[in-house]
Amino acid sequence: MSLDKILLVGGAGYVGSILAEELLERGYAIKILDRLYFTDNGLRDIRDRVDLTIGDMRDVDPSIFDSVSAVINLGGLSNDPTAEYNPKANYEMNTISTQTLAEMCKKQGIKRYIFASSCSIYDRGVKYDERDILQDETSDVHPRAAYSKSKYDAERILLNMADENFCPVILRKGTINGFSHRMRYDLVTNTFVKSAMTTGNLNLHYGGEMWRPIIDVRDAARGYIACLEADEKRVRGEIFNLSLQNIRISELGLRVREALRDVGVDTDIRPDYSYKGVRSYRVSNKKLARVLGFQPKISIEESVIDLVKKIRHFGYTDFDNPKYNNIRWMKMLEEAHKIIKITGSVFETSTEKTDG
Repeated sequence: MSLDKILLVGGAGYVGSILAEELLERGYAIKILDRLYFTDNGLRDIRDRVDLTIGDMRDVDPSIFDSVSAVINLGGLSNDPTAEYNPKANYEMNTISTQTLAEMCKKQGIKRYIFASSCSIYDRGVKYDERDILQDETSDVHPRAAYSKSKYDAERILLNMADENFCPVILRKGTINGFSHRMRYDLVTNTFVKSAMTTGNLNLHYGGEMWRPIIDVRDAARGYIACLEADEKRVRGEIFNLSLQNIRISELGLRVREALRDVGVDTDIRPDYSYKGVRSYRVSNKKLARVLGFQPKISIEESVIDLVKKIRHFGYTDFDNPKYNNIRWMKMLEEAHKIIKITGSVFETSTEKTDG
């Protein structure tokens, strides 16, 4: 397809900001819709090169689609804790808004609509070893958690909308790791790095017995681009798993520890074998390679080393800042909102507020 303007919903986020950079490098024009819950730090190197609209994906003006040739929807709440904290908002953003945006695209003649889903849809837990199997895009799934169910429901809606005039593509991403200027330390590999750099320890919940499919954030961005640039007939109404490999968290911890040693960070591994409600799933990544020839390239070790170097270079060492942890930040914003509704501006008097 020609290099046109792409709308990134949630384009200032952890993945979205990296995707925006990758698209700009390829000559695309970028329009971003983002509420900026986490500020515009993710766009710090490209802010003057993107068309940013600050807004809520649940209340979109049709003009946002002007001159847009494709939409990549990365918006909404992005993990289990935030979804469970406010299931209503989670469903509104992850499911209802996904449908509304797709309907608006279809009405405006925008055919390519790529949706950020999640491999957590495959979760089978750790208590049922007989169900611990490698799953692919045809596997029978029954997600129950608020986050994964909202994603799955959105998938069903989009697939039912597919026709010759509308090309939805669904990417079920594995657990992402790596550096982004909209940094997150609440993702397992990044959490390991944070813990090692602050305490000298890596903590393995449930002994690290659970499985995860993982992928570096830059490879995730390239996966989106592969789906964006693919022939329509190859991707219309298709689901693709996007991951580098499946790995037990215990092995991930060992590989992170070895990589950290290469950048001067020594750490111990501390397993905790008490039972906790944990997710576990393994997925096949063969379809994306078979259909589009796409293969992630960045190893766990490369991702960790790059992460540490950039944390040091850019000064992302205020590890306990809540802005790096989705649920902590959301709770803090909610609490601040409640207080400010009562007090008004922190420094202005009530008279100044009224005059303004």
